[in-house]
Amino acid sequence: MQRPRSCPTSSVAVPRLGAPTSAAARLSIVVSLGFAFCALNGNAARCEDRPPAFSWVGMYMGASLGGAVPLHAGERLQATSGFGAPVFDLYPSGVTRPGVTIGVQVGYNWQRGPFVWGFETDLSLLDGRRGPQGLFPASPAYVPGLPAYALSANSSANFFASIRGRVGYAWDRSLFYLTGGVAAGGARGPATLTLGAGGPDAIFSAPWSQSSRMKYAIGAGFEYAFADNWSARAEYLFLNQSLNTQVFDNDAGYAYASRTRNENHLIRFGLNYHFGEKNEILGELHYGHHPHGAGQNSANGGNNGAHNAPERYSVHAQTTNVVQAYPRFRALYDGPNSFPSGGKANVGSTTDLFLGLRLWDGGAVYINPEIDAGYGLANSVGAASYVNAAVAKVGRAAPYMRFQRYFLRQIIGLNGGERQRDPDVGARSEVLESTQNQISGKVDKNRIVLTLGKFAVGDVFDDNVYAHDPTTGFLNFAFNTLGAFDYAADAWGYTYGLAAEWKQDWWTARGGVFQLSTVPNGLDIEPQLFRQFMGVAEFEARYDLFDQPGAIKFLVYGDNGYLSKIDDVIRYAYLAGDFPPRVDTARGRAVKTGGGINVRQQVAPHLGFFLRASMADGRYETVDYTDIDRSVAFGFVAGGALWGCDDDEIGVAGAFSGLHGSRVRYFELGGTSVYIGDGALSYAGEKNMEAYYKIGFGKNIDATLDYQLLVNPAHNSARGPVNVFGLRLRAAF
Repeated sequence: MQRPRSCPTSSVAVPRLGAPTSAAARLSIVVSLGFAFCALNGNAARCEDRPPAFSWVGMYMGASLGGAVPLHAGERLQATSGFGAPVFDLYPSGVTRPGVTIGVQVGYNWQRGPFVWGFETDLSLLDGRRGPQGLFPASPAYVPGLPAYALSANSSANFFASIRGRVGYAWDRSLFYLTGGVAAGGARGPATLTLGAGGPDAIFSAPWSQSSRMKYAIGAGFEYAFADNWSARAEYLFLNQSLNTQVFDNDAGYAYASRTRNENHLIRFGLNYHFGEKNEILGELHYGHHPHGAGQNSANGGNNGAHNAPERYSVHAQTTNVVQAYPRFRALYDGPNSFPSGGKANVGSTTDLFLGLRLWDGGAVYINPEIDAGYGLANSVGAASYVNAAVAKVGRAAPYMRFQRYFLRQIIGLNGGERQRDPDVGARSEVLESTQNQISGKVDKNRIVLTLGKFAVGDVFDDNVYAHDPTTGFLNFAFNTLGAFDYAADAWGYTYGLAAEWKQDWWTARGGVFQLSTVPNGLDIEPQLFRQFMGVAEFEARYDLFDQPGAIKFLVYGDNGYLSKIDDVIRYAYLAGDFPPRVDTARGRAVKTGGGINVRQQVAPHLGFFLRASMADGRYETVDYTDIDRSVAFGFVAGGALWGCDDDEIGVAGAFSGLHGSRVRYFELGGTSVYIGDGALSYAGEKNMEAYYKIGFGKNIDATLDYQLLVNPAHNSARGPVNVFGLRLRAAF
């Protein structure tokens, strides 16, 4: 994006009238008067042979290449439990070395005068970071006959990613900036330590390394725009991927701990393409994006305002902070997955960027980096209909970053022939607004939508305009999805998959296939395609009832993976005398099925009703969602326009859920699952009520007061009821 530079407006010295003037002097007078005339008329850009100033405003993306120098290369396996003395520590030769880094970045800038600020997210490979591997001499403190030990390491997370803020000062086409933010990556992969010749007690295994501290990147750079849309830059970053701890355990009371400080100096050079401040595409686009943006629930498209011109890209962000607490409540006992009965309070937050880029007519790619921090109430256990769906289940005190979504979406319009015959087919099209994970533009009402990549099953299936998004509406699980919809997801709620949607005037058919987690409720998604997966189908019918719009959806699904049949788990516990029973003792290939009905109905303008009912095959363990085998949930949501506060909202809802008999027996014996397990069970179906009032401060900032009542939490009549009070603060653009 270019902008004109003004000519100087200082006074021009004109020779005294009548004085002799040379040809050069006369030419100087003419040129000076011409510059002054142009300046007075605002046309200075036409009057000087200098390049115009450069605007840094808008979205950009590019690639970088550089090198990294580690600060710490040494290794130490500290002898901990069972050894009793540091003389048994092991010191394998370090293999960390300087390496190459190569990656991609995308960001957005704002500018006011010479000051530039914005954000950037990037993902880069970082060579040279791996665990030691091979045969090493042992400490003399060990008994004779143990002269050496062996280390075998799997691949590590040799990458770094970040979400960073940027602030800088621009002088024409040059930009000096400072940058800093939260980083990810650098973890050590699983490893094995073998002492001497091996043996049952001489083999130590370690999982992925863990870190409880924040990973971050800070630095500075210089960027120069050498063309209208291109810039080159040089950048320095100090990358701290924290103190990674990895514990080697032999399951016999002995352990080693590896603590590696992963810090690096990075110098890299990059090239960026700038899309410019003007974010509109000339000419009409026939296809756009189906309204499934995160946090958006649009039944029939966005509004048709003029501000919804076709976009080349979309940039949005949202931060949600939730405080929840409950006082002491009646409980005959507490268990491993219980709400502590003495009372509890927790704070959690999520901050997301929603970046989208139109690739071609109807096709767009999206990426959502996210920063999570804090904890769900009681570390995300205690109730089957859990009380907070707005924060990550994986809680950490320090902020951490993940790429939660990255996917491609393609729109195939089905009214193309009619448009060619008649260009005025407004009744056959609609305009989608610019919002999270949605690029504005005109689309055919009848269309096919394909989504491929990493995203949430709920981005496409089981939507409901009145109860679906915990960052703006109800917080409890029971009201945001079908309770017995045991959908595929990692511990954060996302997975890899393909979804297809066929939308017609009054109906939509959807189908999809998604990867399950490696083990039920695991942190990792199954890497082998179709080894463990879920198939899901949904049919939606839209209608008018007493001149008020509504819709009903029918959903069925099947989880195909390695699952435990609960009766087999109980049988094994009795045969082996292994109590409490463990759900991982009887896993084999199985298919778990289920389904449900989802209704939304507008009762009057700004007042709506929703209903969800679902059931699943409770003979099997929970796969990736929550511990419910049957449920009914319903409620009302009213917009503040009813009482003169357009940005406010109020909601009230109730839910009933229960378990299959096999699972009741499992929890009675002290078993635990994803969200519940009190150590014993006096079974009674869980009952939930939630009410909230959202106060809007404009369209993009709001505060919500929330109250939840849990009767028989975790399906247990021996505990509760629990009164949960919450405050949610949200800001978005």
